[in-house]
Amino acid sequence: MNDPIFKPIFGADWDKLPPVMQKHYAIRPYTDDKVTVEGEMDVMCAGPVRLLAPLFWLTRNVPPVNETGVPVSVHFESDKDRPHFHFHRIFHFKGRKPYHFHTAMVQVKDNEVIEMMAGALCWRMNYLWEGGKVILRHILVSFRNCRARNTPLPRRSAPGGGWPPCRLSLAMPESLLQQW
Repeated sequence: MNDPIFKPIFGADWDKLPPVMQKHYAIRPYTDDKVTVEGEMDVMCAGPVRLLAPLFWLTRNVPPVNETGVPVSVHFESDKDRPHFHFHRIFHFKGRKPYHFHTAMVQVKDNEVIEMMAGALCWRMNYLWEGGKVILRHILVSFRNCRARNTPLPRRSAPGGGWPPCRLSLAMPESLLQQW
């Protein structure tokens, strides 16, 4: 049996995760595993991301809006051909059609992962379990190029580089936690 994609990412902390979180990250590589969660997100964007909002909407990238309590469904899926962890987020913003945001995440080494987004954007981060929470610690935002190398963006244009361009936080309702 394959271990979940996130088990080696969390390493020794995997066994410390509560069962609901282990189920959340239970997707195994090279399978047709799928987990769906629903809840509400607070979506906040600032700085240059707001200036580039039309481009973000066009490329179906991180939604460049400020709205709280956004109903959202997130489908976590495996890839039968690669060890990728896919996210398909569907946001239901007020006064807009459902907004679909697809990304794929792959482990680089240990707890370091890259989330690949539309428009060739990548976010490199560490996944940590600290203080009873999953923490995503920013390393780098970059562009992917055709040689599969990453071209870093200037530090001030990256999360943690002086301003928070976007923040998504998911609140899972108690009813969902009880289902798991």
